[in-house]
Amino acid sequence: MNYESGIMIHNSKFIILKMDQGIFKAYDIRGIYPEQLNGQDAYKIGQAIAQFTKAKRIVVGMDMRSSSPEISEGLMRGITEQGSDVINIGLVSTPMVYYASWNLDVDAGVMITASHNTSEWNGLKLCRKNAVPIGEGNGMEEISSLALSGNFEKNDKPGNIEIDTNIKLQYFEYISSFFKKGLGKKKIVIDFANSVGALDKDIYEKFPNDIEPIYLFEELDGTFPNHEANPLKLETLKALQEKVISEKADFGISYDGDADRIGFVDENGDIVPMDFGIALLAKEALKKFPGAIILMDLRSSNAVKEVIEEAGGIVHRCRVGHSLIKGQMRNEGAIFAGELSGHYFFEENSKAEMTTLAAMTLLNLMNESGKKMSELTHELQRYSHSGEINSDVEDKIGMMNKLKEIYADGNIDELDGVRIDFADWWFNVRASNTEPKLRLNLEAKTKELMEEKRDELLSIIRG
Repeated sequence: MNYESGIMIHNSKFIILKMDQGIFKAYDIRGIYPEQLNGQDAYKIGQAIAQFTKAKRIVVGMDMRSSSPEISEGLMRGITEQGSDVINIGLVSTPMVYYASWNLDVDAGVMITASHNTSEWNGLKLCRKNAVPIGEGNGMEEISSLALSGNFEKNDKPGNIEIDTNIKLQYFEYISSFFKKGLGKKKIVIDFANSVGALDKDIYEKFPNDIEPIYLFEELDGTFPNHEANPLKLETLKALQEKVISEKADFGISYDGDADRIGFVDENGDIVPMDFGIALLAKEALKKFPGAIILMDLRSSNAVKEVIEEAGGIVHRCRVGHSLIKGQMRNEGAIFAGELSGHYFFEENSKAEMTTLAAMTLLNLMNESGKKMSELTHELQRYSHSGEINSDVEDKIGMMNKLKEIYADGNIDELDGVRIDFADWWFNVRASNTEPKLRLNLEAKTKELMEEKRDELLSIIRG
């Protein structure tokens, strides 16, 4: 790789390295390797991050994708050429980088990952110290502009790279400290989807008298040979569901590609809706922080809001997107937040994701209550939810305005897209940031009303 030449050889082909501005997203940087994102791009992005943040030290971690070492090397070279030091923590999960950002003497953090995307993708997630997000509206535009222009300040004193292997062990000990031993033994099946989530085996294996773990797809493999590492796609949970049933396990857990999202399956092999996870985890958080503010993804069931309020919490709705949620948590003083995609944000990780803490918290809840997961979720089954339904729509703004006119007699909320509430049903329509699609979520008091209104909305959106 020659970073100054602007040319890279890949599979015997010369590739002109002009950066694709489309890789800069609202919440992270992401593109197909090597055409959209490669070591040369990461080199410029590293320079841009260092110059914009003026960070003295930046912690860098990466996932298990085959392209991650090249991107990591380019990124660290760019950072150090701008005079910033790098703390390289190597192969880690995204929650580990967030943890490192408030436990190491650093000013910023970068995780190299494309999250749940398939193997041809890679990317970068950025934060400041204490896991404060860098995204749209709080730094991403400036970093994008610098990286694309290449107008970097000259620095005559390069930074250094230091390797840190202790932070992982500290992370494992920290999460383990939240598990309550001696309350009963649980057999659990964990699908790591060949991702860096498998590093957290060290946590589950600390409690042989309390946890009997059974692993699926624990080998780290960035090609994801068994299934997509995306628990939001229900088809990816099939192997986990079958294994939970065949092993007569108490619980099933599924990680995404960088282990910042997590999904759950109950003892019957039934998928636990991710917004139900918000309610259960929020109730536990409120035991430590009574009367606190909880953020709830605005697409979540009304049952989630009701259950949290019944537990004494104050519920605020939030937009979709991890960087937006973290910012809102800080602005409003929330101590926990959940997103319908399986992101759960904890005060205990400086308001960032910590997936294995979510799993440990639910195991504690099952043990302390003596209830099975299906029993814990039963009280949340108050309404009928459509799930998220995507429709191809070219004029997304025009269609949302049309829906506001048609349903003008409802209570309209434009926090994120359009949400309109009625006495016995509601819907939310959001525009995709990257595709000509609208995403519909709808809930009603009965299944019949949900299906009627779902079909009514889709006929308008697709009509």
